[in-house]
Amino acid sequence: MELTTWHDANYHSGLAGRYITSADIVPLIHTYEKQGEISVIGTSVKQEPIYLLKTGEGKKKILMWSQMHGNESTTTKAVIDLLEFLNRGEGPARHILEQCTLYIIPMLNPDGAKAYTRVNANEVDLNRDAADLSQPESFALRHAFDRIKPDFCFNLHDQRTLFNTGNSDKPATLSFLSPATDEARTITAPRKKSMEVIGTMNRVLQQYIPGQVGRYDDSFNINCVGDSFQSLGTPTILFEAGHFKEDYDRDITRKFVFTALITALEYISGTEVSGEGYGEYFDIPENGKLFFDILIHRFPFAGNEGDVVYKDIGIRYKEVPEDGKIKFDPFVSEIGDLEGFYGHKTFDAGGKKISPVEEKNLKTTALLKLFL
Repeated sequence: MELTTWHDANYHSGLAGRYITSADIVPLIHTYEKQGEISVIGTSVKQEPIYLLKTGEGKKKILMWSQMHGNESTTTKAVIDLLEFLNRGEGPARHILEQCTLYIIPMLNPDGAKAYTRVNANEVDLNRDAADLSQPESFALRHAFDRIKPDFCFNLHDQRTLFNTGNSDKPATLSFLSPATDEARTITAPRKKSMEVIGTMNRVLQQYIPGQVGRYDDSFNINCVGDSFQSLGTPTILFEAGHFKEDYDRDITRKFVFTALITALEYISGTEVSGEGYGEYFDIPENGKLFFDILIHRFPFAGNEGDVVYKDIGIRYKEVPEDGKIKFDPFVSEIGDLEGFYGHKTFDAGGKKISPVEEKNLKTTALLKLFL
């Protein structure tokens, strides 16, 4: 079936934008109570419950968690859409639930989600706490992992708008990683299995976002949860939801995350994943960091001796929670020769009559009024 068409017609429209908290998802989770078992596997620093939903009756066990970083909510929306898809029993849903048992933690860091921060209430990055397990959220996830003994893990995140694929001018709308298990980045059997699944997702996604799937950096860090779980022998896949053109709320990107999730689950449910097909993983270009949100070329600056110096300006957005939504505040990130970089919006100041200004007097708001 056409997954993106299904999603357009059936996604949870009430769950939109970037600011997603437990108040938004807990009522939705409970609507799927008949579909499976809902349990509380722990509490956050501020005593918010951390929910796990179990659904399916198959032998293949898959553990997935979203919003480990509180300000990364796109995959949470996609997970709720996944639950709706499975609940309706259409397309491959029934086969997935017959072959797999899914263990889903929709929001691991509810305190961070409410504050819209990467870290938890103790200002700890949970994805750097896999070894120490110093935080209650980290302990809850590790305890669930040890108890469930999953065959696959899906680690669901968002990535910044600066990422492109390879050296191209295309944004990394989705990126994946089969995490390393040692400093040498040895291609182990668990890595091969997760690489094989990633290659399958990429083949499908290329039909919808050609050239916009990237491969995340695989530097090893045992404090990262994905590296830790894969080191313990469980094939683990990092999902990174990124930017799609003019989709800063990432309600288009969520559709592609949903498509990737269904593709992975369908493949795992119908295949004994051996790792033999891991080679396609390396056909995916590595992520670059070549995008600004706004890129202005040839802006006139006042030189030291009354001359005019033309420079490029790279602007990025800071995400700020305000009245239950996320506001995107622009700030100047870089000034200089930015040839080889790209902008999600690009302007050329050379064709405008602009009085030269000193760099120290450049005001972002006034600058953008010239172009937007």
